[in-house]
Amino acid sequence: MIRPEHVMTHDNTGPVISKFKSIGATKIHNPSQPVFTLDHDVQNKSPKNLAKYASIKDFARRHGVDFYPAGRGIGHQVLVEEGYAFPHTLTVASDSHSNMYGGVGCVGTPIVRTDAAALWATGKTWWQVPRMIKVELRGRLAPGVTGKDVIVALCGSFNNDEVLNAAIEFTGEGIPALTVDDRLTIANMTTEWGALAGVFPVDNTLLGWYEDVLKKLEFRTFSSDSSIPPPPEHPRINRRRLDALRASSITSDPDAEYASHLIFDLSTLVPHISGPNSVKVSNPLPVLEGKHIEIQKAYLVSCTNSRVSDLAAAATVLKGNKVAPGVEFYIAAASSAVQQESERLGDWETLILSGAKVLPAGCGPCIGLGTGLLEEGETGISATNRNYKGRMGSPKAQAYLASPAVVAASAIKGYICGPASLDSSLLPETNSPTFSVANDSAKPTSSSSPSQPDPLLPGFPATFSGPLLFAPQDNVNTDGIYPGKYTYQDDITLERQAEVVMENYDPGFASLVASIRQKQSSLSEEPGTKRGVVLLSGYNFGTGSSREQAATALKSAGIPVVVAGSFGDIFKRNAINNGLVCLECPKLLKDLTEEFAKDGKRGAGGKDGELTVDKGLDIDVRMADGKMVLKITTSGEEKVYDFRSVGASVQELWLCGGLEGFILKEIQGEASAAASA
Repeated sequence: MIRPEHVMTHDNTGPVISKFKSIGATKIHNPSQPVFTLDHDVQNKSPKNLAKYASIKDFARRHGVDFYPAGRGIGHQVLVEEGYAFPHTLTVASDSHSNMYGGVGCVGTPIVRTDAAALWATGKTWWQVPRMIKVELRGRLAPGVTGKDVIVALCGSFNNDEVLNAAIEFTGEGIPALTVDDRLTIANMTTEWGALAGVFPVDNTLLGWYEDVLKKLEFRTFSSDSSIPPPPEHPRINRRRLDALRASSITSDPDAEYASHLIFDLSTLVPHISGPNSVKVSNPLPVLEGKHIEIQKAYLVSCTNSRVSDLAAAATVLKGNKVAPGVEFYIAAASSAVQQESERLGDWETLILSGAKVLPAGCGPCIGLGTGLLEEGETGISATNRNYKGRMGSPKAQAYLASPAVVAASAIKGYICGPASLDSSLLPETNSPTFSVANDSAKPTSSSSPSQPDPLLPGFPATFSGPLLFAPQDNVNTDGIYPGKYTYQDDITLERQAEVVMENYDPGFASLVASIRQKQSSLSEEPGTKRGVVLLSGYNFGTGSSREQAATALKSAGIPVVVAGSFGDIFKRNAINNGLVCLECPKLLKDLTEEFAKDGKRGAGGKDGELTVDKGLDIDVRMADGKMVLKITTSGEEKVYDFRSVGASVQELWLCGGLEGFILKEIQGEASAAASA
């Protein structure tokens, strides 16, 4: 169990309040622990959304919780600016990009809505301790190469689960030359790389950055009138805390062991572009520039690259230029403080005079909400963190990711290109950047190797049984499972979730499952058996955002078990917290890929072109002995596969109906004990 220093929730605070109340909690365990920041759907001025925001504000006031209204900025940026994410602490958020806090030496890691409710009620929640990976950065970035290029190249070069669900420790002689803004960008997108956390060291560069922040805070509170008492110091960023930070040096032991050790020579890197529609694909800028890929939209928004230095980089490129005809260029500062500083420096005005369209400080198009989304057939380039199919608009659009300067240059030219100021003579040759693996254990071993299963708790199904559907693709993300446009419809029913599940992956998926379930409705369940549709998919299933509905939508559709090569940890958290069983079975995945996937490869669809393969297969998932029995109905043949079953802690959560039920049971137990004392 962990007790993080802070837990941030944003627009999803509304459903967390509902969960908090449903488990019988009446007061916040530690009011200084939660932080509420409204940032995702801030363009939505409907009475319904405004009422939701007002109710969140009122709840914060009544419980003494720190609250930041819509317009103050994106929660992750606010947490860094206001010192909630602080070096040598653990801060979590019900948002997948809480990894960003690692840029300031804070262990930031995502939790989910149900975790947030548990933290409010008890101050703690569960966490599976991850394996540790050392990423050593050597050399120095060439002029015009940024932290965004670093993480885009890493995502594209190590794209086979090398860091999946790991905690990354960034080390190396190349780090001191990386600005804090670069570090925040890299840490932010370790989420897309598949990691659970990405933490930079607390060094002189970071300490100097905090000194500058403190000077600005002290200047704002300065008054020449000696009769006016000085205001109280900032509660989290203050001289006392910074002095303590300087005095406490926390570093890994020289002989510390890691699951793997990756090395990257920064001096070999040129600007990189991610996409289209995948962070696992990246190419050097000169390669794509030569293809003259036309764009219709460009974006400088989000928690990844909308800080003061990012806006300044874009303004430098845009100064004296205009956005190309036929291109829409959208900008939004990461926070109101960022926008004010950018305005003071003149960069904001430069962007507007060049033809940029201003959006409020918030998430907006990055999550597929509000103005300026990609429409069918359009191509966009963005300084955001995700370019999953359908995330920023139509699933039939193309999205690329790049640094702010490249986005600005592309907006001017109307096609993907670098800024004219980028001096190719100062860049290394356009080859693959130099990476190396210092040991041979970079890719995790499967946790599905045969082992003696834990005994089953009374009431936990001995067998899950039903038809098997195959989604032959790796990296099926949460936007594919549950589109972002539904995420903040807080009153959406479980039945409606079931109707839209996997919509961005396969529009026909929900109706296929419903049809199969209808045929099953006449079958009775045997004692100890739970019937339903079993879904099989590839590696890193559920990568992406922390939206809980990705798990609840599958379960609501009648899928009690998902089998995959591996899972994104945040999806697995949501699954465990909501009673959806996740199992790994690479051998079954391998056999069905060879048999039913097009060209024997995942990602190309089924051999007959279908995204979801339905070949009349049935499966018994025997939890008691760790065996999956695949039944081929056309031939009567059976194949048996070993897998690792779930342990007692996961079984207990399943029997309680998920984490909500588990916390309710704990609260009731404490109340009963107090009453009998």
